[in-house]
Amino acid sequence: MEELPQKEIQQKIEKLAQKYEAMGQDMLSYLDGLLYARSLTYWDYVELETLLSLQKPRTDFPDEKIFICYHQITELYFKLIKLELSQIVDIPGLVGLSEWKRRINRILNYYAILTSSFGVMVEGMAPEQFLKFRMALLPASGFQSVQYREIEIICTDLKNLASHPVREVYDETSPLSEVYEQLYWKYGNLELKTGRKTLTLRMFEEKYDKDLLELAAKYRTRNIWRMYNLLTDEEKQDDELRKMLKALDLQANVFWPLSHYKSAVRYLDRAPEVIEATGGTNWQKYLPPRFQHISFFPDLWTKEEKKDWGKAWVASLFKEQVESHWKPELNLD
Repeated sequence: MEELPQKEIQQKIEKLAQKYEAMGQDMLSYLDGLLYARSLTYWDYVELETLLSLQKPRTDFPDEKIFICYHQITELYFKLIKLELSQIVDIPGLVGLSEWKRRINRILNYYAILTSSFGVMVEGMAPEQFLKFRMALLPASGFQSVQYREIEIICTDLKNLASHPVREVYDETSPLSEVYEQLYWKYGNLELKTGRKTLTLRMFEEKYDKDLLELAAKYRTRNIWRMYNLLTDEEKQDDELRKMLKALDLQANVFWPLSHYKSAVRYLDRAPEVIEATGGTNWQKYLPPRFQHISFFPDLWTKEEKKDWGKAWVASLFKEQVESHWKPELNLD
């Protein structure tokens, strides 16, 4: 048995003693805990059995598990995106170009995975199974992802998320509750036949409106866009950071919605007639980015770019800025 490095052990014990003393804790009690603690395993650490038990299909169609797994994976990536955003806006004194770039780069990698992986679900489910099992899921919808709404609120001023026709009515002094009622997604879950709010939307509002309004108040003056504007003039003009923020804007507000739109077209736009989406919603007007014109960082774009938002020009920009520079690095060795 290899001899223990006594000097190194003594140094670590002294550091531990300092740590627990600063917390007003008894180090010996913690050392006793180490004597009795079980060895940590991978399956316990990631809660593997719990994780694999969270898929609870409502039908007997096998492909429904694909649908559930993909959406759960998506929510985990949304959680990772929120974690990185919080490192920028919630930690006092966090400044500097390098930290901004590191955090935004991680977010871009997460979005790149989300966008590119959407085909796993789209191509992975048999349309005839989907069109049957989705009827057992009413009125639930991916529209009800609160984390996606939280990401939007943390990224930009609430007025930038208002419906395109009324957006210019509001400014930074407008009452948040008033602006909140005009958010673009509130117009994206209306019944085609009556124009009334769907049950899907009403249930979402009942559960999350209060929390989302509180979040909007919290980040009113320190969302990502506001924090960017607090950088020095030199930092704000950094070409790489500006490109990264524009890439984030595209990923969140163009390519992610387009991925959903392509999926909806595949499963719902089936001749001779378009099949109603979950809850009979107006998905054809809600999902295409060119109708919403949502941008987290509108001042970074030219008038022409904003005018053509969501149209063909984004394809070349995406290829240049996202696929080539901010795609995930995969080590296949």
